[in-house]
Amino acid sequence: MKRGTTAVYGAGFLQGAAFVLIPALGTTLRSAPYDMSNATYGLLYFPEIVGAILAALTAGSVHGRLGSTGLFRLGVLCNAIAMGLLVTASFTHGFTIIVLLLAETFLLGIGFGLTNAAINRAASLLFAGAAAAAVTILNAVIGGATAISPMILAGFQTVLTWDAWPAVLLTLWLGLMLLPQAGDSESKEQGGLRAWRRSMLPFAVGVMIYAICEGSFGSWANVLVSVDRHLSAATGALALSLFWSGMTIARFGLGAIPDHLIHRRIAYLLAPLGMAACFLIIPHLQAAGLLVAFTAAGVACGIYYPYSMAYGIAAHPQEGTQIAGLLVGALMVGEGIGSFGLGPLQQLISLGNIYTLSALWALPLLWLAWWNSRAPQKTA
Repeated sequence: MKRGTTAVYGAGFLQGAAFVLIPALGTTLRSAPYDMSNATYGLLYFPEIVGAILAALTAGSVHGRLGSTGLFRLGVLCNAIAMGLLVTASFTHGFTIIVLLLAETFLLGIGFGLTNAAINRAASLLFAGAAAAAVTILNAVIGGATAISPMILAGFQTVLTWDAWPAVLLTLWLGLMLLPQAGDSESKEQGGLRAWRRSMLPFAVGVMIYAICEGSFGSWANVLVSVDRHLSAATGALALSLFWSGMTIARFGLGAIPDHLIHRRIAYLLAPLGMAACFLIIPHLQAAGLLVAFTAAGVACGIYYPYSMAYGIAAHPQEGTQIAGLLVGALMVGEGIGSFGLGPLQQLISLGNIYTLSALWALPLLWLAWWNSRAPQKTA
Protein backbone atom coordinates (compact mmCIF):
# COMPACT_ATOMS: atom_id res chain seq x y z
CA MET A 1 0.00 0.00 0.00
CA LYS A 2 1.40 3.38 -0.96
CA ARG A 3 2.50 5.78 1.76
CA GLY A 4 -0.38 7.93 2.96
CA THR A 5 -3.20 5.73 1.64
CA THR A 6 -4.49 4.92 5.15
CA ALA A 7 -4.45 8.58 6.15
CA VAL A 8 -6.24 9.65 2.95
CA TYR A 9 -9.05 7.10 3.13
CA GLY A 10 -9.22 7.28 6.94
CA ALA A 11 -9.76 11.03 6.68
CA GLY A 12 -12.49 10.36 4.13
CA PHE A 13 -14.29 8.09 6.60
CA LEU A 14 -14.04 10.57 9.48
CA GLN A 15 -15.13 13.45 7.24
CA GLY A 16 -18.27 11.64 6.20
CA ALA A 17 -19.06 10.67 9.79
CA ALA A 18 -18.63 14.26 11.02
CA PHE A 19 -20.42 15.90 8.11
CA VAL A 20 -23.74 14.14 8.74
CA LEU A 21 -23.99 14.81 12.48
CA ILE A 22 -26.12 17.98 12.32
CA PRO A 23 -28.63 16.40 9.86
CA ALA A 24 -28.73 13.29 12.05
CA LEU A 25 -29.47 15.46 15.09
CA GLY A 26 -32.41 17.16 13.36
CA THR A 27 -35.10 15.54 15.51
CA THR A 28 -33.03 15.93 18.71
CA LEU A 29 -32.34 19.62 18.18
CA ARG A 30 -35.98 20.33 17.39
CA SER A 31 -37.12 18.59 20.60
CA ALA A 32 -36.71 19.43 24.30
CA PRO A 33 -34.52 20.72 25.83
CA TYR A 34 -33.27 22.49 22.66
CA ASP A 35 -36.64 23.17 20.92
CA MET A 36 -35.22 24.75 17.75
CA SER A 37 -37.60 25.94 15.04
CA ASN A 38 -37.26 24.88 11.39
CA ALA A 39 -35.76 28.28 10.54
CA THR A 40 -33.21 28.14 13.38
CA TYR A 41 -32.25 24.56 12.57
CA GLY A 42 -31.81 25.47 8.91
CA LEU A 43 -29.66 28.45 9.93
CA LEU A 44 -27.09 26.07 11.39
CA TYR A 45 -26.00 25.15 7.87
CA PHE A 46 -25.31 28.73 6.77
CA PRO A 47 -21.81 29.05 8.30
CA GLU A 48 -20.75 26.05 6.24
CA ILE A 49 -21.19 28.24 3.16
CA VAL A 50 -18.80 30.84 4.55
CA GLY A 51 -16.30 28.20 5.64
CA ALA A 52 -16.51 26.44 2.28
CA ILE A 53 -15.90 29.68 0.37
CA LEU A 54 -12.82 30.42 2.49
CA ALA A 55 -11.53 26.89 1.92
CA ALA A 56 -12.12 27.13 -1.84
CA LEU A 57 -10.27 30.45 -2.06
CA THR A 58 -7.29 29.37 0.05
CA ALA A 59 -6.72 25.64 -0.66
CA GLY A 60 -4.32 26.24 -3.53
CA SER A 61 -2.41 28.96 -1.66
CA VAL A 62 -2.17 26.86 1.52
CA HIS A 63 -0.88 23.96 -0.57
CA GLY A 64 1.72 26.25 -2.11
CA ARG A 65 2.93 27.46 1.30
CA LEU A 66 2.59 24.35 3.48
CA GLY A 67 2.57 21.53 0.94
CA SER A 68 0.09 18.68 0.81
CA THR A 69 0.89 17.55 4.37
CA GLY A 70 0.32 21.01 5.81
CA LEU A 71 -2.94 21.42 3.91
CA PHE A 72 -4.13 18.03 5.16
CA ARG A 73 -3.21 18.66 8.81
CA LEU A 74 -4.81 22.11 8.87
CA GLY A 75 -8.06 20.61 7.60
CA VAL A 76 -7.86 17.81 10.18
CA LEU A 77 -7.30 20.33 12.99
CA CYS A 78 -10.37 22.37 11.95
CA ASN A 79 -12.48 19.21 11.97
CA ALA A 80 -11.18 18.23 15.40
CA ILE A 81 -12.03 21.65 16.87
CA ALA A 82 -15.50 21.43 15.30
CA MET A 83 -16.12 18.11 17.06
CA GLY A 84 -14.95 19.65 20.33
CA LEU A 85 -17.45 22.49 19.93
CA LEU A 86 -20.24 20.00 19.22
CA VAL A 87 -19.47 18.08 22.40
CA THR A 88 -19.42 21.34 24.38
CA ALA A 89 -22.74 22.42 22.84
CA SER A 90 -24.48 19.30 24.14
CA PHE A 91 -24.20 20.67 27.70
CA THR A 92 -25.92 23.97 26.86
CA HIS A 93 -29.26 25.21 25.54
CA GLY A 94 -30.97 28.36 24.32
CA PHE A 95 -28.85 31.05 22.69
CA THR A 96 -25.56 29.48 23.82
CA ILE A 97 -26.05 26.22 21.92
CA ILE A 98 -26.99 28.12 18.77
CA VAL A 99 -23.75 30.15 18.92
CA LEU A 100 -21.65 27.04 19.55
CA LEU A 101 -23.30 25.12 16.71
CA LEU A 102 -22.86 28.05 14.32
CA ALA A 103 -19.15 28.05 15.17
CA GLU A 104 -19.06 24.27 14.80
CA THR A 105 -20.56 24.29 11.31
CA PHE A 106 -18.25 27.16 10.28
CA LEU A 107 -15.15 25.19 11.23
CA LEU A 108 -16.64 22.03 9.75
CA GLY A 109 -17.05 23.88 6.45
CA ILE A 110 -13.40 24.97 6.50
CA GLY A 111 -12.22 21.53 7.58
CA PHE A 112 -14.35 19.79 4.99
CA GLY A 113 -13.05 22.10 2.27
CA LEU A 114 -9.35 21.85 3.10
CA THR A 115 -9.32 18.15 3.98
CA ASN A 116 -11.30 17.08 0.94
CA ALA A 117 -9.20 19.21 -1.39
CA ALA A 118 -6.13 17.45 -0.01
CA ILE A 119 -7.46 13.88 -0.09
CA ASN A 120 -9.21 14.07 -3.47
CA ARG A 121 -6.01 15.36 -5.06
CA ALA A 122 -3.92 12.80 -3.15
CA ALA A 123 -6.17 9.92 -4.27
CA SER A 124 -5.80 10.95 -7.91
CA LEU A 125 -1.99 10.95 -7.49
CA LEU A 126 -1.68 7.78 -5.41
CA PHE A 127 -3.50 5.82 -8.11
CA ALA A 128 -2.74 7.94 -11.14
CA GLY A 129 -3.47 5.09 -13.55
CA ALA A 130 -7.05 4.86 -12.28
CA ALA A 131 -7.71 8.35 -10.94
CA ALA A 132 -11.46 8.39 -11.60
CA ALA A 133 -11.94 5.06 -9.80
CA ALA A 134 -9.70 6.16 -6.89
CA VAL A 135 -11.62 9.42 -6.41
CA THR A 136 -14.98 7.65 -6.75
CA ILE A 137 -14.04 5.01 -4.15
CA LEU A 138 -12.71 7.71 -1.81
CA ASN A 139 -16.07 9.45 -2.00
CA ALA A 140 -17.74 6.06 -1.49
CA VAL A 141 -15.82 5.78 1.80
CA ILE A 142 -17.07 9.26 2.71
CA GLY A 143 -20.61 8.23 1.79
CA GLY A 144 -20.30 4.97 3.72
CA ALA A 145 -19.37 6.90 6.84
CA THR A 146 -22.36 9.20 6.39
CA ALA A 147 -24.56 6.11 6.07
CA ILE A 148 -23.51 4.47 9.32
CA SER A 149 -22.79 7.58 11.40
CA PRO A 150 -26.49 8.37 12.13
CA MET A 151 -27.05 4.81 13.32
CA ILE A 152 -23.95 4.93 15.55
CA LEU A 153 -25.16 8.28 16.88
CA ALA A 154 -28.59 6.77 17.62
CA GLY A 155 -26.91 3.86 19.40
CA PHE A 156 -24.86 6.16 21.62
CA GLN A 157 -27.97 8.24 22.26
CA THR A 158 -29.84 5.16 23.45
CA VAL A 159 -27.08 3.67 25.61
CA LEU A 160 -25.20 6.79 26.75
CA THR A 161 -25.64 10.31 25.34
CA TRP A 162 -25.52 11.61 21.78
CA ASP A 163 -22.36 13.65 22.40
CA ALA A 164 -20.31 10.47 22.97
CA TRP A 165 -20.02 9.83 19.22
CA PRO A 166 -18.64 13.33 18.42
CA ALA A 167 -16.17 12.80 21.28
CA VAL A 168 -14.97 9.56 19.66
CA LEU A 169 -14.62 11.35 16.32
CA LEU A 170 -12.60 14.11 18.01
CA THR A 171 -10.14 11.51 19.33
CA LEU A 172 -9.85 9.80 15.94
CA TRP A 173 -9.25 13.11 14.12
CA LEU A 174 -6.35 13.89 16.45
CA GLY A 175 -4.96 10.37 16.05
CA LEU A 176 -5.09 10.70 12.27
CA MET A 177 -2.25 13.22 12.32
CA LEU A 178 0.06 10.52 13.72
CA LEU A 179 -0.27 8.36 10.59
CA PRO A 180 2.17 8.59 7.65
CA GLN A 181 1.03 11.30 5.26
CA ALA A 182 0.89 11.25 1.48
CA GLY A 183 3.70 13.47 0.22
CA ASP A 184 3.89 15.54 -2.94
CA SER A 185 4.68 13.29 -5.87
CA GLU A 186 4.95 15.74 -8.72
CA SER A 187 6.26 19.19 -9.58
CA LYS A 188 5.07 22.27 -7.70
CA GLU A 189 1.53 23.22 -8.60
CA GLN A 190 0.19 26.63 -9.31
CA GLY A 191 -1.85 28.15 -6.48
CA GLY A 192 -3.63 31.36 -5.54
CA LEU A 193 -4.97 33.75 -8.14
CA ARG A 194 -2.57 32.46 -10.78
CA ALA A 195 -4.28 29.08 -10.68
CA TRP A 196 -7.82 30.31 -11.39
CA ARG A 197 -9.15 29.41 -14.83
CA ARG A 198 -12.47 30.35 -16.39
CA SER A 199 -12.80 26.74 -17.57
CA MET A 200 -13.19 25.68 -13.91
CA LEU A 201 -16.54 27.46 -13.57
CA PRO A 202 -18.77 24.88 -15.35
CA PHE A 203 -17.42 22.18 -13.03
CA ALA A 204 -18.06 24.37 -9.96
CA VAL A 205 -21.58 25.32 -11.07
CA GLY A 206 -22.46 21.68 -11.78
CA VAL A 207 -21.20 20.55 -8.37
CA MET A 208 -23.01 23.40 -6.59
CA ILE A 209 -26.38 22.57 -8.21
CA TYR A 210 -25.84 18.88 -7.52
CA ALA A 211 -25.09 19.67 -3.87
CA ILE A 212 -28.34 21.63 -3.56
CA CYS A 213 -30.10 18.41 -4.53
CA GLU A 214 -27.97 16.32 -2.19
CA GLY A 215 -28.61 18.75 0.67
CA SER A 216 -32.35 18.72 -0.03
CA PHE A 217 -32.35 14.94 0.27
CA GLY A 218 -29.78 14.41 3.02
CA SER A 219 -30.43 17.31 5.38
CA TRP A 220 -34.23 17.03 5.33
CA ALA A 221 -34.84 13.27 5.01
CA ASN A 222 -35.02 12.90 8.79
CA VAL A 223 -37.43 15.83 9.18
CA LEU A 224 -39.66 14.82 6.24
CA VAL A 225 -40.05 11.26 7.50
CA SER A 226 -40.23 11.73 11.28
CA VAL A 227 -41.88 15.17 11.48
CA ASP A 228 -43.91 15.78 8.31
CA ARG A 229 -45.03 12.14 7.98
CA HIS A 230 -45.29 11.65 11.79
CA LEU A 231 -43.22 8.47 11.75
CA SER A 232 -40.78 7.51 14.53
CA ALA A 233 -37.43 9.21 15.02
CA ALA A 234 -35.75 5.86 14.35
CA THR A 235 -37.50 5.67 10.97
CA GLY A 236 -36.26 9.16 10.13
CA ALA A 237 -32.70 8.20 11.04
CA LEU A 238 -33.06 5.04 8.94
CA ALA A 239 -34.21 7.05 5.91
CA LEU A 240 -31.14 9.28 6.24
CA SER A 241 -28.85 6.25 6.58
CA LEU A 242 -30.43 4.54 3.58
CA PHE A 243 -29.90 7.66 1.47
CA TRP A 244 -26.18 7.65 2.23
CA SER A 245 -26.07 3.85 1.88
CA GLY A 246 -27.51 4.07 -1.63
CA MET A 247 -24.91 6.70 -2.50
CA THR A 248 -22.12 4.54 -1.10
CA ILE A 249 -23.24 1.43 -2.99
CA ALA A 250 -23.35 3.37 -6.26
CA ARG A 251 -19.89 4.82 -5.71
CA PHE A 252 -18.25 1.56 -4.70
CA GLY A 253 -19.98 -0.30 -7.52
CA LEU A 254 -19.19 2.14 -10.31
CA GLY A 255 -15.73 2.87 -8.91
CA ALA A 256 -14.78 -0.82 -8.86
CA ILE A 257 -16.00 -1.59 -12.39
CA PRO A 258 -13.08 -1.49 -14.88
CA ASP A 259 -13.15 1.33 -17.40
CA HIS A 260 -13.57 -1.00 -20.37
CA LEU A 261 -16.81 -2.42 -18.90
CA ILE A 262 -18.61 0.88 -18.28
CA HIS A 263 -19.15 4.06 -20.26
CA ARG A 264 -18.63 6.54 -17.43
CA ARG A 265 -19.92 9.49 -19.44
CA ILE A 266 -23.32 7.80 -19.95
CA ALA A 267 -23.59 7.11 -16.21
CA TYR A 268 -22.69 10.76 -15.60
CA LEU A 269 -25.52 11.90 -17.90
CA LEU A 270 -28.10 9.54 -16.39
CA ALA A 271 -27.54 10.70 -12.80
CA PRO A 272 -29.58 13.96 -13.05
CA LEU A 273 -32.55 12.07 -14.48
CA GLY A 274 -32.53 9.69 -11.52
CA MET A 275 -32.44 12.59 -9.06
CA ALA A 276 -35.40 14.24 -10.80
CA ALA A 277 -37.45 11.04 -10.63
CA CYS A 278 -36.87 10.74 -6.87
CA PHE A 279 -37.81 14.38 -6.26
CA LEU A 280 -41.09 13.77 -8.08
CA ILE A 281 -42.16 10.56 -6.31
CA ILE A 282 -41.04 11.14 -2.68
CA PRO A 283 -43.84 13.66 -1.84
CA HIS A 284 -46.44 11.00 -2.71
CA LEU A 285 -45.07 8.12 -0.61
CA GLN A 286 -45.53 6.88 2.94
CA ALA A 287 -43.62 4.60 5.35
CA ALA A 288 -41.73 1.84 3.50
CA GLY A 289 -42.07 3.62 0.16
CA LEU A 290 -40.15 6.59 1.56
CA LEU A 291 -37.31 4.35 2.70
CA VAL A 292 -37.02 2.80 -0.76
CA ALA A 293 -37.21 6.19 -2.47
CA PHE A 294 -34.50 7.77 -0.32
CA THR A 295 -32.28 4.76 -1.02
CA ALA A 296 -32.87 5.29 -4.75
CA ALA A 297 -32.11 8.99 -4.34
CA GLY A 298 -28.76 8.09 -2.83
CA VAL A 299 -27.98 5.82 -5.78
CA ALA A 300 -28.94 8.59 -8.21
CA CYS A 301 -26.72 11.10 -6.38
CA GLY A 302 -23.81 8.67 -6.16
CA ILE A 303 -21.47 9.54 -8.98
CA TYR A 304 -22.21 13.11 -10.12
CA TYR A 305 -19.78 14.73 -7.68
CA PRO A 306 -16.82 12.29 -7.88
CA TYR A 307 -17.06 12.19 -11.68
CA SER A 308 -17.12 15.99 -11.77
CA MET A 309 -14.03 15.99 -9.54
CA ALA A 310 -12.20 13.45 -11.72
CA TYR A 311 -13.05 15.24 -14.98
CA GLY A 312 -12.14 18.61 -13.46
CA ILE A 313 -8.72 17.48 -12.18
CA ALA A 314 -8.00 15.77 -15.50
CA ALA A 315 -8.81 18.98 -17.37
CA HIS A 316 -6.56 21.08 -15.07
CA PRO A 317 -3.53 18.92 -14.18
CA GLN A 318 -1.34 21.90 -13.21
CA GLU A 319 -3.99 23.34 -10.90
CA GLY A 320 -5.20 20.09 -9.32
CA THR A 321 -5.36 21.24 -5.70
CA GLN A 322 -6.94 24.55 -6.68
CA ILE A 323 -9.81 22.98 -8.62
CA ALA A 324 -10.23 20.26 -5.99
CA GLY A 325 -10.63 22.99 -3.37
CA LEU A 326 -12.97 24.93 -5.63
CA LEU A 327 -15.21 21.90 -6.20
CA VAL A 328 -15.27 20.98 -2.51
CA GLY A 329 -16.18 24.59 -1.78
CA ALA A 330 -18.91 24.46 -4.42
CA LEU A 331 -20.17 21.24 -2.82
CA MET A 332 -20.44 22.90 0.57
CA VAL A 333 -22.08 26.03 -0.85
CA GLY A 334 -24.71 23.88 -2.54
CA GLU A 335 -25.16 21.78 0.60
CA GLY A 336 -25.66 24.96 2.59
CA ILE A 337 -28.26 26.29 0.15
CA GLY A 338 -30.09 22.97 0.04
CA SER A 339 -29.99 22.69 3.82
CA PHE A 340 -30.31 26.28 5.08
CA GLY A 341 -32.54 27.54 2.29
CA LEU A 342 -35.24 24.92 2.79
CA GLY A 343 -35.82 26.00 6.41
CA PRO A 344 -37.28 29.50 5.92
CA LEU A 345 -38.68 28.51 2.51
CA GLN A 346 -41.08 26.13 4.27
CA GLN A 347 -42.89 29.14 5.70
CA LEU A 348 -44.13 29.77 2.15
CA ILE A 349 -44.37 26.32 0.60
CA SER A 350 -44.46 22.77 1.95
CA LEU A 351 -41.42 20.51 1.88
CA GLY A 352 -43.25 18.14 -0.48
CA ASN A 353 -43.86 20.90 -3.01
CA ILE A 354 -40.23 22.02 -2.70
CA TYR A 355 -39.17 18.48 -3.61
CA THR A 356 -41.46 18.45 -6.64
CA LEU A 357 -40.08 21.75 -7.97
CA SER A 358 -36.52 20.57 -7.29
CA ALA A 359 -36.87 18.08 -10.16
CA LEU A 360 -36.18 21.05 -12.47
CA TRP A 361 -32.55 21.02 -11.31
CA ALA A 362 -32.06 18.05 -13.65
CA LEU A 363 -32.05 20.36 -16.68
CA PRO A 364 -28.87 22.35 -15.90
CA LEU A 365 -27.24 19.27 -14.33
CA LEU A 366 -27.72 17.26 -17.51
CA TRP A 367 -26.32 20.00 -19.74
CA LEU A 368 -23.30 20.62 -17.48
CA ALA A 369 -22.54 16.89 -17.30
CA TRP A 370 -22.50 16.76 -21.10
CA TRP A 371 -20.31 19.88 -21.33
CA ASN A 372 -17.83 18.94 -18.59
CA SER A 373 -17.29 15.40 -19.88
CA ARG A 374 -16.46 16.37 -23.47
CA ALA A 375 -12.84 17.55 -23.56
CA PRO A 376 -11.34 15.70 -20.56
CA GLN A 377 -13.05 12.41 -21.32
CA LYS A 378 -9.96 10.77 -22.81
CA THR A 379 -7.77 11.69 -19.79
CA ALA A 380 -10.23 11.24 -16.93
